[in-house]
Amino acid sequence: MNQENKTKLKPVIFVKGQYNYHRQNLLQQNLLLKALQVTTDVKELKQMIGVRTVADVYRTLDKIAIRKEYHEALLRHGIDLDTIVNGIKEVCESSEESGAIKLKGWQMLLKSLGLDSYQETTNESKTNWEDVVRDTIKEIDEPKKIKSVDYKVITPEVPEEEKRKQEEENKLGKDLYE
Repeated sequence: MNQENKTKLKPVIFVKGQYNYHRQNLLQQNLLLKALQVTTDVKELKQMIGVRTVADVYRTLDKIAIRKEYHEALLRHGIDLDTIVNGIKEVCESSEESGAIKLKGWQMLLKSLGLDSYQETTNESKTNWEDVVRDTIKEIDEPKKIKSVDYKVITPEVPEEEKRKQEEENKLGKDLYE
């Protein structure tokens, strides 16, 4: 076998569409590959990988097959990540291309690294909760005035039995600490 065929193939990412069958279900694909070692019954496979319909099982099998064929076709034609990056680099460094094309090439590489944009935060973050509370209080115009209402509290009479129990508990508590 060629060294190229022994390399581990990267997954093809499917664009998420309106329905779930366009999404990349890499976990379900891996589960399906393991489940195929146990059984080939489609209904059991459906339950094992957690999909709703049998069509989802077949769709997942198609994605696995397409991913493998796609990577094999790229390798047969000599296209791998090194070739792609090298091609972009050659375009960026060549003197024949216009400045806009060179700039787009470098921007593409920066974007692939996640360095395409820098955003500064204009809002200062509060360092602690006290500052947040202080600012919230300042935003309140005037605290609402609470009307005071006079009322009498009528305490219910404690039955004699309860009074005795409380006295005994107090006496036991004092005895513990003496």
